[in-house]
Amino acid sequence: MKQGLPILPHEWEKYARVIVFDGVCNFCNAFVNLVLNRDSDDLFKFGTLQSPPAKEILRHFQLSTDDYETFLLIEQGKLFTKSTAALKILRKLGIPWSLFGVLLIIPRQIRDPFYDFVARHRYQWMGKSDSCRVPTEEDRKRFV
Repeated sequence: MKQGLPILPHEWEKYARVIVFDGVCNFCNAFVNLVLNRDSDDLFKFGTLQSPPAKEILRHFQLSTDDYETFLLIEQGKLFTKSTAALKILRKLGIPWSLFGVLLIIPRQIRDPFYDFVARHRYQWMGKSDSCRVPTEEDRKRFV
C-alpha cells in the first residue's frame, strides 16, 4: 500500500495524529504505553483496530479487518502503515526514540520485511489478551 494516502472523510480526521493499534496484542499495548509515557505534549490519540471507525478505514484501504498485519498512523488526514507508521511515531517522542526516525531514509521495501517479521511473531513473543485494552481514567482523554 502506498504511504500517505488521504483517508476518506472520517470522524478521526479531526485529530492531528491517531495511532490505531491491535487492542488485544500485548506487544502493541506495550508500544502504546511507551508513547503515552513519552508523549508529554499529547500529540497522539489512540484507537483500536477492533473499533467500527478503524474497520471502516481498513475496508476502504482493502486491509484485513480480522487478521491485523499492521497498525495505522493517521497523521494530518493521511494514512501510514507498518515501519513508516512506527518510525514517524518514534521520531516525535524525543531522544533517544526520535533517533530511529533516520531509518525513514531506508526504502520501505527493505524496512517492512523486518516489521512483518515482528508482526508475525508478536503474539508468540508477548501474548494476546482476551479483550481490548481499557484505558485508565487518566489516559481515557487520549483514546477516540
